[in-house]
Amino acid sequence: MFIKEFDYDLPKELIAQQPTARREDSRMMVVRRREGTIEHARFSDFPARMSEGDVLVLNDTRVIPARVWGKAGQADVEFLFVRELGPGLWEALCRPARKIRDGERIVFAPGIDAVVAGEGAEGLRTLRFGRPDVLSVLREVGYAPLPPYIKRPKGREDLRSRDLERYQTVFARKDGAIAAPTAGLHFTPLVLSAVRKRRVDVRKITLEVGVATFQPVRVARVEEHRMLEERYEVPSAAARAINFAKSEGRPVTAVGTTVVRTLESAYRDGEVRAEKGSTTLFIHPGYEFKVVDRLLTNFHLPKSTLLMLVSAFAGTDLIRHAYREAVRERYRFFSYGDCMLIL
Repeated sequence: MFIKEFDYDLPKELIAQQPTARREDSRMMVVRRREGTIEHARFSDFPARMSEGDVLVLNDTRVIPARVWGKAGQADVEFLFVRELGPGLWEALCRPARKIRDGERIVFAPGIDAVVAGEGAEGLRTLRFGRPDVLSVLREVGYAPLPPYIKRPKGREDLRSRDLERYQTVFARKDGAIAAPTAGLHFTPLVLSAVRKRRVDVRKITLEVGVATFQPVRVARVEEHRMLEERYEVPSAAARAINFAKSEGRPVTAVGTTVVRTLESAYRDGEVRAEKGSTTLFIHPGYEFKVVDRLLTNFHLPKSTLLMLVSAFAGTDLIRHAYREAVRERYRFFSYGDCMLIL
């Protein structure tokens, strides 16, 4: 299977640059796999699509303010803090990387600086700070790590505060992600309350969304792509609830591709395991799903691993048709865009 099979034409004006005024005002395309049908709704209708006994699984990872600008000498450099290696030691992607070498001092703000303590591939650098709690530094000077297709002028504090709020789910709890699990961005406390009133069993897992989720595919054949590692946790209560539902034939709905990858990665010997682990699972057409029965997801980039996962779940032809319909109906695409419920 070739990567080009997952390409599609998207007018630039359909790439959402701002979130909707209210989270629940997003549009929601409803795709029925068995019937091959499509209908148009609003996300505020989502609770009505759930039934008593259903299990709804959310990713409670919390996005850190991982995007920071610093100065190397007189040069402005953009950093994306990827992961903590130890107290005061972080791995970060930098741009332009050619200006950042071992021993270089980076100044992020008065009194906040770091030294480059290692060089990695594709713009990765290890930064050593003189203080252990770097996350507090990021909260002070960092911006939401919006993807590059969302354009923001540097230094706009009003947009900074708005994005730090809206590029975060209302149920986020555990710091560690450098991208939002975007399907969860549509939920509000009222929507979740409406879901629970229908006696839906709402459970949470954690996958720390990292570079793997948005890494570009640079090979021609799908099967040759290799995913980077991402850490996850499935609590014991969530595993029990999901396994009990599966044993009774009740559907499990994943909110986002990160939940799909977590649950499918934790499935072994006929059940979802309660565990902390890491995954390099790459789901593409031909994959046999063991856990997830329904999926809420946003509209994804052409040729992306996320689009391949959705195509594996719903069928390549049906997803092609759905995306053409979304373009025709002027849906909003990508992280701040509308969503699709696949039943």
